[in-house]
Amino acid sequence: MTLLKSYIDGRWVLPVSGRARMDVINPATEETVAEIAICEADDVDLAVMAARRAFADFGLTTYAERKVLVQKLIAIFERRYDEMVKAITTEMGAPFDLSHGSQAACGPGHLDATLQAADALDWERKMGSSANLILEPVGVCVLITPWNWPINQLAAKIGPALTAGCTIVLKPSEVSPLSAQLFAEFIDEAGFPAGVFNMVHGTGASVGNALTSHPEVDMVSFTGSTKAGIMVAKSAADTVKRVSQELGGKSPNIVFADSDLEAAIERGVRHCFNNSGQSCNAPTRMLVEASVYERVVEIAAKVAATVTLGDPMQPGPHLGPVVSKVQFDKIQHLIQVGIDEGARVVAGGVGKPAGFERGYYVKPTIFADVTNQMTIAREEVFGPVLCLIPFADTDEAIAIANDTPYGLAAYVQCADKDKARSVARRIRAGSVHLNGAGQDYCSPFGGFKQSGNGREWGEFGLHDFIEYKSVNGFYA
Repeated sequence: MTLLKSYIDGRWVLPVSGRARMDVINPATEETVAEIAICEADDVDLAVMAARRAFADFGLTTYAERKVLVQKLIAIFERRYDEMVKAITTEMGAPFDLSHGSQAACGPGHLDATLQAADALDWERKMGSSANLILEPVGVCVLITPWNWPINQLAAKIGPALTAGCTIVLKPSEVSPLSAQLFAEFIDEAGFPAGVFNMVHGTGASVGNALTSHPEVDMVSFTGSTKAGIMVAKSAADTVKRVSQELGGKSPNIVFADSDLEAAIERGVRHCFNNSGQSCNAPTRMLVEASVYERVVEIAAKVAATVTLGDPMQPGPHLGPVVSKVQFDKIQHLIQVGIDEGARVVAGGVGKPAGFERGYYVKPTIFADVTNQMTIAREEVFGPVLCLIPFADTDEAIAIANDTPYGLAAYVQCADKDKARSVARRIRAGSVHLNGAGQDYCSPFGGFKQSGNGREWGEFGLHDFIEYKSVNGFYA
């Protein structure tokens, strides 16, 4: 049993006043694997003020100086990569193959992409006849990260913040703190000055408002639910902080009749179920052209029957559990709501899968005959649950795709590339993927509408952490 401490001003510390502890549960075994010492407002103040003091010097460093430190961080991450894989798998149940090939890989991937983008920036340049444009760090930044892709979100925020010269207070998810603890060790080993990076363990109730409302914080970057994002924005508004948010999603996957149905449906089903459905950009609404709808239902059910569950510590293509009992219970409730509202179950359903009485395993579930007004088509389930919705023509497909409060991602399957591009232009989403295309670390990631504001990844992730100063008369 390990007690996880917070990291403030270059030291590992316990809370100054709080004595509360919280168990860290392995979702595959339901066993306690660690405890976190819960911080409170007093600890937040210590962390923020350490970051404020450190910013006085770190904010004036050159990009070249900061780049050396981030390169050391990447090297340490790569050397200790296997430790990170184990931490992610233990804390949130991502299977070994996913943790090794995608989850942990996001760390060095995002850090390296950030440096490549920063290399191409003019951190200081002449504008017009006499003005000098200087790119400066925004200041003290609070970073609040989720449990579902823990290192992806840490690296996508910490990388650009440190590269820009900001100082940081990180609050990782209390559900998945092991990977954040390890990342903090990497930063400590890399030799960043004390106070540049700080981490407080806690819950939204214990430290959330203290972080987002603190008068010495200049910027908040938050990834989580839309409901929580609204609270963050309100809390930050009184001090006019910059707020960047990546929130929920209910992403459509439009399948046209001319696409390679076998390939498109298998790709869509497996993508929806990837990470046990716990991805904000998962293609959870499959919109299918009516002429091939029943054929698609048949293919989707066949693919779902081949999806296996297993021990996340073992290599293989299987799915793991969902992250917690709270998440398991929510998913079960929504599956039952789907049944009660008249959707047809063609795979999975309520209850635990056979042979998995221990652990928070969910049956990979597919609903057919879903309308876009059903609860399972409106709410973010955040589990391995796919909705199949028929459409008559392109206009109806786009109308259904856009009939959601979210706009994070969308997917289009169509053999006619001109048609696919045209459809992509009409969908209100931050990223659209045509015929199975993925997303590079250099592409912008973020959403429209209630999926958030701002963008992360690559050069776009740097902008939220940079202020633009015009010194006029500089060359006069």
